[in-house]
Amino acid sequence: MNYLRLFLLGCCWLGALGMARAQGKLSGVVQDSVTHEPLAFASVFLANTTLGVTTTEQGRFEFSKVPAGTYEVVGSYVGYRLGKQSVTVGPAPQQVTLQLAPTGNQLDEVVVQPAPNKPEDYQRFSEIFLGGTSFSAQCHISNPDQVRVSYDESTGELTAQAKEFVQVDNEALGYRLKYYGLYFSYDEEDQSIAYYGQPVFEEMPARDERQRQQWAANRLTAYTGSFMHFLRSVYHNRLQADGFLAQQVRVAANPRFEQADSQRRALLESRPNGPFTAAERDSLTRWGRMAPMVATLNSAPRPIDSLRRVSPDGKHTYLRFTGELQVCHFGEAPDPRYQRPMSTLGASRTPYPAKRQVSRLKLQGSEAEIQANGSLLNPLEAFNGEYWGFERIGEFLPFDYVPPAPAPAAPTKPR
Repeated sequence: MNYLRLFLLGCCWLGALGMARAQGKLSGVVQDSVTHEPLAFASVFLANTTLGVTTTEQGRFEFSKVPAGTYEVVGSYVGYRLGKQSVTVGPAPQQVTLQLAPTGNQLDEVVVQPAPNKPEDYQRFSEIFLGGTSFSAQCHISNPDQVRVSYDESTGELTAQAKEFVQVDNEALGYRLKYYGLYFSYDEEDQSIAYYGQPVFEEMPARDERQRQQWAANRLTAYTGSFMHFLRSVYHNRLQADGFLAQQVRVAANPRFEQADSQRRALLESRPNGPFTAAERDSLTRWGRMAPMVATLNSAPRPIDSLRRVSPDGKHTYLRFTGELQVCHFGEAPDPRYQRPMSTLGASRTPYPAKRQVSRLKLQGSEAEIQANGSLLNPLEAFNGEYWGFERIGEFLPFDYVPPAPAPAAPTKPR
């Protein structure tokens, strides 16, 4: 089972959805770390949100209304490295000083320009990073020259980094995403993907009210059934109400794999260059498809108490389970471009039911703390597969996204 590892560093706490949330003021100054001079017109943002400001001529900034919680505050300025600091916001005003280190190029230094990307390497990075969904097809990287892509033939690893940020314009959701400090890697052998950094979202200007409404509808589509939606549902004990079904998956060694693999290797070693009969080719194909591990699904729904733990003081909520979960969301059809991988649960490739999305989830350890905004305190602690692994930048929403409240039901006439 291949899993998408999406490392979103700098998670924030936005309080309980649908409830009155305490807000506080966050202010501060951005300085040169060497001279301590203020940096005017620097960019300051709270990672993974739409909250961003620009410093004044005196290098000062202010967020007047910030939901209570912990944030990674990031400062960016041309010619300087990113400055980052974790801050907890409460009812009392908070002050922070961000010190940015200059890059240090001197006039007498020789600046070596990196070699241009190979077109095929950049294209591959772009396709994997943006994803293959219908929304991903409406995304494009507007500053490709900022990305440096390399491919290691000996390890089969594709990596990419950005000197400052990668800008992605998402025409499907109406967001301009600036991904600061991006590091991306893709391993050909196990097809695992990892990327992390400090992204900030900006609202794109809509052409008209029709486009604004379409963006709102697309954002709701991206949110519904997403990993963020699932975590919020676990946090607020709304799994069933929100259309989720979590089931236990047990993975064990396939007792038939060792014999099949031994027969396959013996036949190939006996005739390295062939030829093989039609029956032998069929056997090689069948043996090669046999998985070393098999999974069985327990059809019973997992109760909420077996999926989460709430601390005695009620201040912390943890996602906890052993093994792997299959998480189904009912009510929305999968993206038309999605092809579910060959099932590891013994079933052949079959069409999805009309309105069901199936994902897989496992934890790095025994539990992971959930934030009220639908993120994990440590994103490295969970791995997503199947449908959640298919969704990438095209469905990427800020952690301060709140879906619109459902329209009230029309009153019924008394009989």
